[in-house]
Amino acid sequence: MRLGVLTSGGDCPGLNAVIRAVVRTASNEFGDTVVGYEDGWVGLMEDRRRDLYDDAEIDRILLRGGTILGTGRLHPDKFKAGLAQIKSNMADAGVDALVAIGGEGTLKGAKWLSDNGVPVVGVPKTIDNDVNATDYTFGFDTAVSVATDAIDRLHTTAESHNRILIVEVMGRHVGWIALHAGMAGGAHYTVVPEEPFDIAEITKAMERRFQMGEKYGIICVAEGAVPKEGTMDFEAGGVDQFGHQTFNGIGQVIGDEIKARTGYDVRTTVLGHIQRGGTPTAYDRVLATRYGVHAARAIHEGNFGMCVALHGEDIDLVPLEEAVGTLKSVPESRYRNAQALFG
Repeated sequence: MRLGVLTSGGDCPGLNAVIRAVVRTASNEFGDTVVGYEDGWVGLMEDRRRDLYDDAEIDRILLRGGTILGTGRLHPDKFKAGLAQIKSNMADAGVDALVAIGGEGTLKGAKWLSDNGVPVVGVPKTIDNDVNATDYTFGFDTAVSVATDAIDRLHTTAESHNRILIVEVMGRHVGWIALHAGMAGGAHYTVVPEEPFDIAEITKAMERRFQMGEKYGIICVAEGAVPKEGTMDFEAGGVDQFGHQTFNGIGQVIGDEIKARTGYDVRTTVLGHIQRGGTPTAYDRVLATRYGVHAARAIHEGNFGMCVALHGEDIDLVPLEEAVGTLKSVPESRYRNAQALFG
């Protein structure tokens, strides 16, 4: 067989580990060949591809962040309009089936291709850990580790200057990074999109710290956090050309409001894309590698229309339709655990 592989959506630590595992498994176990499409769905539509060999070069990419194939986004209308071209390009390249590596948007595209006769297997990728039907996605552990390290470092400077420091982390619709990094880093308050916040409660928590002699505070905020209705003025962001919500810097908004209410020195740090770059953690390398191995096996065994997923300690296959449509959000019980540590 001849396999195609692409990475789509935002970049993420561990993508290269998946690519490496697909190539090595296809070659070592089945004698299959692999072609990589550049820049996601765009490269598939424009037939921008290159052969991937089981050699020293592919072996070394395990350690690298990002993706050697590049990534990108494509408007759903253009994607659907290019179905015939996609099928033609795959046929011309002799590609029998496709491994699509990406988040919910990519997996939705993979499902649509599968529904329209294209043999495809999905691999879930997102630092937000919001893909349904899998316990964890690779990239999440790296992002949490980066955010935790930042919070660790901010403790000392906040304490030295008697400041409140806001740390804004990624998480457009779910707060898994904020929840884990806030807990691991000892943040004194964590704000997630699933639980609209009351600025008065956050302010009181910081005031209590100062009254008790703790002259600093750390607040971890997910970028998609929103206030409870009627508690403070807030202007939500818009929508970009791909239908993704944009944001107006909720960390700075919270910081400005706390400063106005208390007079404390408040500073905001936005980690942004730092969380997505660099070398993946050992956990993410292992998980991504296991995903790649199982994806290559699934294709060779004809299990199309499926997505690899982690359940407990095992990698399973689930229908693509189970992996899309509903984001995996932070349960209320998990947030209540974090609340026990606030203040």
